Amino acid sequence: MIRDVGGSYRRALAETVHHYSGWRPDPATIDSLKSEGLWNNDWEASLELLRRRALAPLPAFDALVEVFSSFYFGGDPAGDPARWTGFIGDEPLLVSRSFFAELDAAGIAWGFVSGAEPPSARFVLEQRLGLQAPPLIAMGDAPDKPDPTGLLQLATQVLQHHGIDTLGAGAPPVAYLGDTVADVQTVVNARLAAADQPFISLAVAPPHLHGRELMEARASYEHQLQQCGADLVLGRTSDALRQLQTMLG
Repeated sequence: MIRDVGGSYRRALAETVHHYSGWRPDPATIDSLKSEGLWNNDWEASLELLRRRALAPLPAFDALVEVFSSFYFGGDPAGDPARWTGFIGDEPLLVSRSFFAELDAAGIAWGFVSGAEPPSARFVLEQRLGLQAPPLIAMGDAPDKPDPTGLLQLATQVLQHHGIDTLGAGAPPVAYLGDTVADVQTVVNARLAAADQPFISLAVAPPHLHGRELMEARASYEHQLQQCGADLVLGRTSDALRQLQTMLG
């Protein structure tokens, strides 16, 4: 979890649903949907909320994607980011470039499995954080989470870059940090697919639940992450380095 998408992806989801139905789902409704672990793709999530709202006929998927992108990017996703005018401009970063420098210094290799479109993922990683060609599996590179294929691909790629041929009993543990049930279930599913490889599921509640007045909702969300299989729930993304150093000795 490296950026706050409450005012961007989640807002685009809500506005897309409102565009078609006149109903704007609130954050709790979106959280409830995401807690099912099946709706990591926000296009699919938008369509599912419309389906549950009994909208008929449902919009064509390609048309919905275009509406969503108009809210999120506000311009051609494949074009110049400087010309984007959408909600993508409202994404506070949750970590800085120094966080990854600290991971490097600690000997912890890293990469990204993201449900975001490649232009969005590359924009935040390369232009905003200044990372040089970071290892990345984005939307379209692998099936959507909680399918573990993307995580397994990334883990294999990162390990091979460090001279380790395959995942397995002799490989270092692979930790994955996310803020949704789908992220946790991705790790659970990876364990089933690569039983000899040690995996660690780290989780964190999304930023929109971190307000003091939302402590009860946040506690409930974190409990759900643990119930789904998270090994450890962090207070914030930047806590991952200290926790990994502790867990890995």
